[in-house]
Amino acid sequence: MYRTLKLECKDAVAIVTLSRPEARNAMSAALMREMIACAGRLAVRRDVAVVILRGGGRWFSAGADLADASRWGNAARPLDEQREVAALGYRMARAWEELPQITIAAIEGYAIGGGLALSVALDWRIIADDAFVSLPEIALGIPLTWGTLPRLVNLVGPARAKRLSILCERIPAAGALAMGLADYTAAPGKALQAARALAKQVLALPRSSVRMTKESVNAYAGIGAHAASHMAHDQVQLAAASAEAKAARAAFAARRKKAASPAGSRARRRR
Repeated sequence: MYRTLKLECKDAVAIVTLSRPEARNAMSAALMREMIACAGRLAVRRDVAVVILRGGGRWFSAGADLADASRWGNAARPLDEQREVAALGYRMARAWEELPQITIAAIEGYAIGGGLALSVALDWRIIADDAFVSLPEIALGIPLTWGTLPRLVNLVGPARAKRLSILCERIPAAGALAMGLADYTAAPGKALQAARALAKQVLALPRSSVRMTKESVNAYAGIGAHAASHMAHDQVQLAAASAEAKAARAAFAARRKKAASPAGSRARRRR
């Protein structure tokens, strides 16, 4: 059914796995469209009470796929098509935020950029002790969008939201837990196991009351969120087309290419 996702449903729990190991589960336009479609299908399933989202392999997600030409090389396409592609991340995060089921992110390795943006749209985040999170968008010349800023403010407060989004700090698991960005930590390799245990707690509770409570909390927390985020995809288009943003992405691509080279691999091993 999916090319970039895997879906498993058993005993009222759905496990969705981001499955682009060759790109560290980076979010291409194709993956985001499948995530939106998957959320739509899960939302109407009365046999599913909890949805766990994880990354295949050693990572949760490396974020938005900067190598996806359909997202970053589409300036010659009609404006309405450019805007549709630019809005995919916002639509994906909102679709997952609005799922009626309880949603849990099981984070191994790292959740970077769009990976973290998606995870904060879920109800809870479990992060492995050796994992980290970061939001490098501004360093790449791109404002943080996808409706993430209001969610960050709700979770960690305005000052920490600015630290995360403006300074692009890398936050280890313990720091993420301390500031409220993560809800639980787990031993390395055990985030999914911990998410299953949390799901079991949810399943022991009256389902309708759980869903009603989630709806009420989200309704209050989301007051004003749409007003703050509805033009974010236009901000991305404008900022991403600037000379400084193009230079920042080119520098990032050069660093990544160097790190992937044999010389870069040897240097990492020596460290």
